[in-house]
Order: sequence, then structure tokens, then C-alpha cells
Amino acid sequence: MQRIAIVLLNWNGLELLQKFLPSVVEFSTEASIYIADNASTDKSKSFVEQNFTNVKWIQLSDNFGYAKGYNEALKQINEEFVCLLNTDVEVTENWLKPILSIFDSNKSIGIIQPKILDYKNKEYFEYAGAAGGFIDKYGFPFCRGRIFDTIEKDENQYQSQEIFWASGACFFVRNTLFKQLNGFDEDFFAHQEEIDFCWRAFNQNIKTYYCAESTIFHVGGATLNKSNPKKTFLNFRNSLYMLYKNLPENKCFSIIFKRLCLDGLAGIKMFLNLQPLHTFAIVKAHFAYYTHLKQLKKKQSSIKKEDYYFTNNIVFEYFVKKRKRFEEINKPI
Repeated sequence: MQRIAIVLLNWNGLELLQKFLPSVVEFSTEASIYIADNASTDKSKSFVEQNFTNVKWIQLSDNFGYAKGYNEALKQINEEFVCLLNTDVEVTENWLKPILSIFDSNKSIGIIQPKILDYKNKEYFEYAGAAGGFIDKYGFPFCRGRIFDTIEKDENQYQSQEIFWASGACFFVRNTLFKQLNGFDEDFFAHQEEIDFCWRAFNQNIKTYYCAESTIFHVGGATLNKSNPKKTFLNFRNSLYMLYKNLPENKCFSIIFKRLCLDGLAGIKMFLNLQPLHTFAIVKAHFAYYTHLKQLKKKQSSIKKEDYYFTNNIVFEYFVKKRKRFEEINKPI
């Protein structure tokens, strides 16, 4: 058995598999490769069976989304390490070796993300992950190399180091850790479940790490682009879910109240920008959060660390102080 399994979650992604699976197969000889299929209705399976006989197929009974799809698939995976890889990713030669080296060198590291560059503009970081993720006090995510819509050029300015969250576009995790933490929260369906997972790991003193020596190219938005109100709904709802589950109890009410106010301002801004469907998506996200408080309370961690955030308010830093690059962001005193 190989030490690492690469698992691609597929839903009617024939064109993406045709384009990107060849690079995964060519440059991943150290790994077993699996396609976990969310009940596709296209010809994905026949394409894989006819062209990649060494790729294993895991058939799921429904479209479970990212979170439950991977939870179900990993029940059948026994390799020591797992890479959850989007189907719109081109990998590079020797991308796995430095990842395995980090896992072997430090047992406290449970999750790793490679450098994620933009497939369509390969000198620049890609939105979903860049050089590793952090959050502010109110749960707003940002990355080294990407803050809101400002994308930096990759000039090797970000070296390997501990980060707060790793991108779900390419998410390496110890198999035992994934199962110990009961996988992703299936109530999320898709978006930010990887941040919630990393936060839960952080509360257990398990580190997430960025590996600058491993590079992939990600298309981004191939399954659900940024202009889709459904993505707005999932991001805002799931962020509230994540905060309620992981914030220290003595800070939970005040931080979430301020976050609700910030979300209200975001909704107004979208409405003024003639995006009423996105404003409605934010309102809908808040009602979904309120109706799920009872279920979320059952999932709250017994251990909640207070030093989870990199900066107090990334919204203020970016929009008011005009600090667009990660190196300019103020850390709390």
C-alpha cells in the first residue's frame, strides 16, 4: 500500500477530469489515486475506466457536497496520509515529496497546504488558499498572497511556516486525524468546512502548515463561481456556524454580535451595488444560523483557545487603512 492517497471529489466533472487528471497521474507515482463520485450523471466513470486503469473509483449514492462527500469517501481510504484535491487542479513534478517530508519531520503537524497559484495566470497566487490562510477576530478568512480581491504576484516572498487554515482545493491531512475529528462538518455542505476543521485541530494543539516547496495550479470557481448567490449564502452561513462552534464562550456573544453588524453592512453594500440576490443570500444565511443554534451547540468543542486570530479586523485593515498585502497587516498587541 502507498503511504498517501489522493482523492478527487467529482460531480459531473468530465471536462475537468479530461484536462487535469493526466497531470495528477503522471506526477503522483508515490500515491494511490481515487475518484470519489457524487452521483454524477455524465460519462466521468467510463472516461476514467477507459483511460486510467490504476485510478480507483468510489461511487457515492447521492450528491453529498464537499463535506459529506469526502467524509463518506474516506471511510474507504486506509493510507496514512490523504490529499483532498479539487478536480480543477494541475499538479507539478515532485509535488508530493516535500509534503511527505514535513509530515515525517514533525508529528504535531496534522494538515498541510502547498503553494496554490492561478492556473490562468501562473505568476500569481490563486484566490482559494494562496500561501496559506488565517482569520481575524470575527472569522473573516484571508491568505498570505490574497486579501479579499487583491492577489499578489508570487515572488517567493512566503516561506514554509505554520498557518491557521489550509485550502480545501488541496488539503493534505493525516488519515487518523481526519477520523479522530470526525471529518468535516456535514452541515456546511460546501465552503469553509476546511477552516472549521483546521480550527478544531488548532484547539487540540494540532498544527496546520504551508509548504512552499510544493506547487499546484488551481483554476478556481470551476464548480461554483463568486458571482453565484448560493456561494454568498454558504460562505456567510458557514462562517457563523464556525464561529459559534469554536469561539471561547466568554467571547462568543460579543464577537458574533459584531460580526452580525458587519454582515449587515456587507448586505447594504451589495444592495447598493445592484446585487439584491446577494443581499437576500446574507439575510437567508443569518436565519439559517439562528435555526441551527441548538444543533451547533452540541458540536461545540470543550477546548477553545483564545489566540486563534492573526489580526483584529481585516475588514478595517483593508478597506479603511488600505492595507492590501499580508505583510502590511497589523497583528494585535
